[in-house]
Amino acid sequence: MRTYIARRVLHGLLVLWLVSFAIFSLVRILPGDAVLMQLDQAAAPTPEMLERARQELGLDRPFLEQYRTWMAGVVRGDLGHSLTSRRPVTQELLKRVSLTSHLAVMSMIIALLIALPIGVLAAVRQDTAGDYAGRLFAILGLSLPDFWLATVTITLLSIWFQWMPPIGFAPIWEDPARNLSQLLIPALIIGARLAAVSMRMTRSSLLEVLRQDYIVTARAKGNRERAVIVRHALKNAFIPVVTIIGQQFSVLLGGTVIVEFIFLQPGVGSLLLDAVLLRDYTLIQGAVLFFAAVIVAMNLLVDLSYSWLDPRIRYR
Repeated sequence: MRTYIARRVLHGLLVLWLVSFAIFSLVRILPGDAVLMQLDQAAAPTPEMLERARQELGLDRPFLEQYRTWMAGVVRGDLGHSLTSRRPVTQELLKRVSLTSHLAVMSMIIALLIALPIGVLAAVRQDTAGDYAGRLFAILGLSLPDFWLATVTITLLSIWFQWMPPIGFAPIWEDPARNLSQLLIPALIIGARLAAVSMRMTRSSLLEVLRQDYIVTARAKGNRERAVIVRHALKNAFIPVVTIIGQQFSVLLGGTVIVEFIFLQPGVGSLLLDAVLLRDYTLIQGAVLFFAAVIVAMNLLVDLSYSWLDPRIRYR
């Protein structure tokens, strides 16, 4: 088990290194000049001013030298300084990560509360009205994009009810009511897609398990249907469900970028979008590396959960 974890951690570090090199390269081929974005456009900067600014930002050095310098800082926990605010990127991320983590966790909880009961009921009562309703919900959830649903929702709320979600962020332990008023609707929108995917996987996986011989044997012994489903079927059926939830977590993080921007919530997603618009290289690199690290850690947790769900799975 320890060998497997160590190997997976090394693989994760390799993935993060590849991501760092890829994003470091890609941000430098974005259209637009990062230096011009930082200088006052109205002042019509001279070539000397541009060259001096590039030297101050370290953008005049060779590509590989810039990358080595940045990676040396990353290893020490220093992601560099934002080209826009001149503050440390780590500090900028820590200011925003609380909201994004609140939104992601709330979205995940909402998705699971919707997907698991509906998926189980749809499988147990296959081809009934409830099953068809659950499948219709899944199709709608997959068909409606997050950005479209967020735009329509906030437009209708503002027109019909003259209500807009509060701008800013209050942690749930400080002001629960304000926190819910800020994040509940965005979490419902983001969680809807994850719920649709998870519900379909729960239904199909449970249907497959219910057809297995050991389920037939458990029923033949006179066990109640609820006991058969809870004790024998659910754990084995949840292995592919956990897998799809882990995979969808990356989609969830990506969805927060647009939804946070639409609802004017100051999270990591909106910070990343602003950094792209301003060509803030170091901030883009730090935010993308943060998302990649979360996804790698989530995938490791998903893999380790398999042995708990199914004791037959052993890692070496």
